[in-house]
Amino acid sequence: MKKITFLLAAIVFLTTAKTNAQEDAERECKIKYNLFKGDFRSKKYDDAYTNWIYLMDNCKDLSVNIYKYGSTLAEKVRKDPALAKRVYEQRLEFFPKKNPAKVHSDYATYLIKNKLASDNEIFDLLEKAYKISPKDMSNKNIYRYFQGVTDKYKDNQPQKVFDTYDDVMESVNEKIEDYAKKIAKLRLDSVNLDKKALNRLRAFKINSKASGQVEGGLDNIIAVLATCERLIPLYNRDFEANKTNATWLKRAVSRMFNKGCQTDPLFEKLARAYADASPSPEAYSFVSTVLDNNGDEKGAAEMKQKAFDLETDPIKKAKYKLKFAQAAKARGQKSRARQLAREALKFNPSFGKAYLFIGRLYQSSVNQCGKSEFEKRMVYAPALRMAQRASNVDPSISSVARKYILTYRANLPSKKLIFTEGVKVGDPYTVKCWIGENTTVKSSGK
Repeated sequence: MKKITFLLAAIVFLTTAKTNAQEDAERECKIKYNLFKGDFRSKKYDDAYTNWIYLMDNCKDLSVNIYKYGSTLAEKVRKDPALAKRVYEQRLEFFPKKNPAKVHSDYATYLIKNKLASDNEIFDLLEKAYKISPKDMSNKNIYRYFQGVTDKYKDNQPQKVFDTYDDVMESVNEKIEDYAKKIAKLRLDSVNLDKKALNRLRAFKINSKASGQVEGGLDNIIAVLATCERLIPLYNRDFEANKTNATWLKRAVSRMFNKGCQTDPLFEKLARAYADASPSPEAYSFVSTVLDNNGDEKGAAEMKQKAFDLETDPIKKAKYKLKFAQAAKARGQKSRARQLAREALKFNPSFGKAYLFIGRLYQSSVNQCGKSEFEKRMVYAPALRMAQRASNVDPSISSVARKYILTYRANLPSKKLIFTEGVKVGDPYTVKCWIGENTTVKSSGK
């Protein structure tokens, strides 16, 4: 009996001692954490470092802030690559659900910057981030990942490249649309913005521009691979297996439209199948293009109106109007195309792509709207104005717009040509034919 009593007492003692030790350890962790956090926020990095190392060794799952703040200590203060790697790896181990896509993406960026991993290791990290949430990846890493997929699969699995492109572009476009709405909202109250709101507006513009650059970069990568010659046999081959797959049909018909493959019979087959599989504004907009191509103007107009009326988001309404404008341009209806693009701008005044589209319409009419060299070159004046407006209102395409601005400006009349014409820079001038734009005489400066 004495032995049993002794054993029970020993068990109680050990359990109590263990519990007390755990409580002491937890208490110490909290004390060290509060000291670390306070020193870090006060930028007393040397003091913060000592407590932080203790936390990294003994309190690994206490708070994600150990790793958020710790990455700055490891990367920027101590500049210790091995320690920085440990921060990322422990964070992913102990807080796997705390924004994992961004963490994987940031980890990849750090490894790339410091040349600490192979291309395959980087690709694996980016792939993990992509599978979790592409929209939480940095813009540069979205581009890197897609380039990696293209390099790896373009010859043997082109469909995988196309699918990845569509997924990535959907995420990028979500970002661009979100920034556009935020920018538009702040611009409405631009007179009353405080310093904090102005900083937000500036950040939105910077991020929108970066997202637009990624969009352009992705388009450049896919342009070589996605040609009508490649797409038509590929989609003909896979149509039967996907004729009720709304996602596949949407992506196939969109790519055919964007690459100018609407005249092939496959485009109509894809558009009608998409409308059957997913009756939606977007599907109806593609069917309207088919009806236009078939000469059914009344049916096309009704279908466009149907698509337009069903959509409630003004940003998306603007996109549909521009899509109708692009289809009109493909049919040679330039004046109608401009009208539709202007209607798009009524729904989204910051829709830079609509301004660029009008500018390209003007550019394509240089020979049509001018007899002499001076008249032809003056067509670039309203085109330049459109590109400038695009750059001013839409940060997401400002980089692209600047290229057009440089091209259009370089093609304006030279000083000698203006002199020969008997006019001066700044004189009023009207561009002829369907354009009918009032402008002023401008010079290339040459």
